Parts: sequence; structure tokens; C-alpha cells
Amino acid sequence: MRFMVIVRANKESEAGVLPSAEILAAMNEFNEGLARDGVLLAAEGLQASAKGARMKFAGGGKPVVTDGPFAETKELIAGFWLVQAKSKEEVTERYGRCPFTSGEEIEIRQVFEADDFGDALTPQAREFEARRRA
Repeated sequence: MRFMVIVRANKESEAGVLPSAEILAAMNEFNEGLARDGVLLAAEGLQASAKGARMKFAGGGKPVVTDGPFAETKELIAGFWLVQAKSKEEVTERYGRCPFTSGEEIEIRQVFEADDFGDALTPQAREFEARRRA
């Protein structure tokens, strides 16, 4: 199973404040452990929403694009990991050792796999997914 571990934004990340060298070193050590254990698929931090945009799709017409920054930091993402694990419990146990210490919040969400869609996913779509993941 794959899980996305989402790091919530805060006032500092939205202000573009970069982590200290100590925090970066601790996070690098944590990420190296994930990689050594063979569970890390991706890990990235995201720029502040001021450098981003949102697109809203409605009515089949052209989407409405709104440039950042966005007001509600509690709804924003500052970074993410994509990991493999046997269960959500395995992920929560592993991320219990994450080197966050200042009130950071993460969210753990399981990623859909092709089999989760059952018969609704056509054989052609399954074939495309298999090629895309290869």
C-alpha cells in the first residue's frame, strides 16, 4: 500500500521562512532512514502559496484561476512524503519518530490503487496505469 503523508502549512512556511540548518539535518536523517528501509517513494517541500495558484472547475467552461497567497494556512500543504507500508499503523508508528517539535501537523492518507476501483476501471485504464507505474 502507498500512503501520502501531508505536512500542513503554518504562518512561517507561508511567509517563506526556511527551516534552520539543524532542522534540515534532522529531517535529512529521518528521510535517509526511510530510504534505507526501502519505503520512501518521494519527499518534497512546497513553496509558499504566494507562488502558487488555484483552479476552480465548474460548468464545463474554462476554469477560474486564482493566484496565491491564500488566507487559510490550516488548509494549505507545506510538503509531503509518498511512502510504501503494510498498514496505516506502520506509517503512524514510523512518523511518530519524525523530527518535528514546534506544533507541526501531518495528515496520513492512503493512495488509491487500481484494484480499489473494481470493475469501474476498464481493462484499458488498468493497462495504462500499469505502464505508467513501470
